[in-house]
Amino acid sequence: MTDRPAPSDRALAVAPDGALGATACIVLADGQVFYGRGFGAEGAAVAELCFNTAMTGYQEIMTDPSYAGQVVTFTFPHVGNVGVNPDDDEAADPVAAGMVVKWDPTEPANWRAAEPLSTWLARRGRIGVGGVDTRRLTRAIRLQGAPHAAIAHAPDGAFDLDDLLAQARAFPGLVGMDLARDVTCAQSYRWDEMRWAWPEGYVRREGPGRRVVAIDYGAKRNILRCLASAGCDVTVLPATATAEDVLALEPEGLFLSNGPGDPAATGVYAVPMIREVMERSRIPIFGICLGHQMLALAVGARTIKMNHGHHGANHPVKELATGKVEITSMNHGFTVDSQTLPAGVVETHVSLFDGSNCGIALTDRPVFSVQHHPEASPGPQDSFYLFERFVASMAA
Repeated sequence: MTDRPAPSDRALAVAPDGALGATACIVLADGQVFYGRGFGAEGAAVAELCFNTAMTGYQEIMTDPSYAGQVVTFTFPHVGNVGVNPDDDEAADPVAAGMVVKWDPTEPANWRAAEPLSTWLARRGRIGVGGVDTRRLTRAIRLQGAPHAAIAHAPDGAFDLDDLLAQARAFPGLVGMDLARDVTCAQSYRWDEMRWAWPEGYVRREGPGRRVVAIDYGAKRNILRCLASAGCDVTVLPATATAEDVLALEPEGLFLSNGPGDPAATGVYAVPMIREVMERSRIPIFGICLGHQMLALAVGARTIKMNHGHHGANHPVKELATGKVEITSMNHGFTVDSQTLPAGVVETHVSLFDGSNCGIALTDRPVFSVQHHPEASPGPQDSFYLFERFVASMAA
């Protein structure tokens, strides 16, 4: 790494002696430059830089629509060693703008691998940077907040650092950015695929189920699989669906999915829909991640940007009613301000890392949401009971 190189010396700079062989770089908006070795697609991308502490699931993370507008730094060094395969995609294509890892990806050594990570990234137009001191980069993110960054992969090792720095500084940031529109489905569809199980893999749900409308703010496939496995007949609607669209399907329950961006920006059109559904019916509502934040905004709370967010598969969350601690997956850069929860809304879960809000529920109707991801993928499955609770509330 080099710290704040002089701008006049940076244009079309070749990596300095300390980074010989570098074919990629990361330029932070404050001027810091990290050199590494590129893999995947060539070119440049600009985004917010975050870190993820999960020990597995790099493919699921890269295809999680919640990572739109972000480059992911993986703190676990073994990334790429199991390759990639179509079954583990959480969306049709990678959504994260790029990835940063400590060790260069190796050839896959797993019977499920369909192709190497590098080949998959190149084919999908996503940049990877390896050989980076990810511990130092993670500390910088934690101390300074998630920075705006430009990443570049150039096989000849020549980089226009002035231009990359300008791009990083011009990036508007995620505050005020509605990204759900970019990752939502184009039209409604039915979902009946259930969770993966040995030896069959993915199987289809059969028979009648609870009619659930799922609003797609950037829904992960495994969330929809969990709903189907819990006994739901799922119809997915785009993020911009109206209350009329929802109620016309006569659902027994409404699900609000995960997604990227600033919840306040997405709430401009999502909150009125949720409020109208709540005014016109008493169907159970369940939200996850951005869906949790949408519900909080709909009942009158506020959301705030976090310093570096929560991204990983080892986050302890306490359920306040029982005192039970669950290890959960998380992926969010905004949080619900629990101090703004109105009367009739209670806090149900909190993070044991920083005390931030991780769940709410209404006291007078079966409406609840959580910040963490009970579907995991990747991560522990301690919180799957929440899907069953949602189904039980419809049965009641």
